[in-house]
Amino acid sequence: MIFIPRALGNHTLDHDDLVEDKKKCLRVGPCGLGKKAMYLNSFYIDRRFYIPYIDIQRAFKRVAMSKGGYTGKGMFSSIPYLVIQYNNGAEKQCNFKFEDEVDTFLQRLHMRQPQIKLHSKEVEEKLRIEELKEQSKYIKNLTPVAKESIKTLDHAKKQLEGNIALSYRLSAAAKHKRAVDFGNPSYKILAILIFVAAILSALFGLYQLMIGSRLAVYFLLFGIAFMLLIMASNVLPTGRNNKAYVQREWDDAVKQLEDYIDDDFPIPARYAHPVTLERMIRAIKMGKANTIDEAFSVMKEDLKALNKDVEVSQKEYDEVVEIKPIFLLCDYK
Repeated sequence: MIFIPRALGNHTLDHDDLVEDKKKCLRVGPCGLGKKAMYLNSFYIDRRFYIPYIDIQRAFKRVAMSKGGYTGKGMFSSIPYLVIQYNNGAEKQCNFKFEDEVDTFLQRLHMRQPQIKLHSKEVEEKLRIEELKEQSKYIKNLTPVAKESIKTLDHAKKQLEGNIALSYRLSAAAKHKRAVDFGNPSYKILAILIFVAAILSALFGLYQLMIGSRLAVYFLLFGIAFMLLIMASNVLPTGRNNKAYVQREWDDAVKQLEDYIDDDFPIPARYAHPVTLERMIRAIKMGKANTIDEAFSVMKEDLKALNKDVEVSQKEYDEVVEIKPIFLLCDYK
């Protein structure tokens, strides 16, 4: 092990236990989940720190949204963070490149350590209040057609939850495809130019180092630093960051869902996500629709109405971030 993780919190692991635990930890993005501890990143180094589970009180997602987030133009992107709160009140914030990696991390954490809470205190209270407000909007006497529609949608939702990774992959593929398809081309051109200049600077630095120049180290370090910066920005066209790749990624995600769901699944496979079905169920319970087709239309109109100027609850924000990229990509068709 090149880097021995530095301990956070009040407890530590023995050296041999730490080496073995980190070696076998489940790696998700820059962080990891071992049997005895969680491994967290610094800004530059993955899994640079560790904290035993006994010292962790809460772990939750924090997201900073780009201003183009809810519009049909530009790139739908966000800046995701994993926040770990210790029992002593301190916290550590870890930056991730992809929001779905934070979701996956928290899901796996809950499976391994269910005693750790996955929301902040403020969000827990808000969710409780939002749930009560939502339930107050439900009508008491649903029609037989509405009840049957809810039963069908609930069955479909449980089917998707049986292999939730497929729906998460669909959402992640939609976000990635929109980021690549609608990204500003000038950013890519600028990234390529800076990357080429950084390579030339590093090569020039190596040449100067060979002939004994005192300025060689500056050219070499600046060249390497800018190469790493551009690669980390995820703007540079690569084998996984181009239109052909993201199209295949999206097609594969849809195809996997088509193969998984039943032939009589109530909505198209490209929209097959538990959040989509949950919003349709709520539309029926609130009396906005009776049939599945009506609920789907109401759900789409509600989703279209949400933009960057609309204030939403924490629960709805989480839902919109998860499924709106899918509907934007498919143009709500």
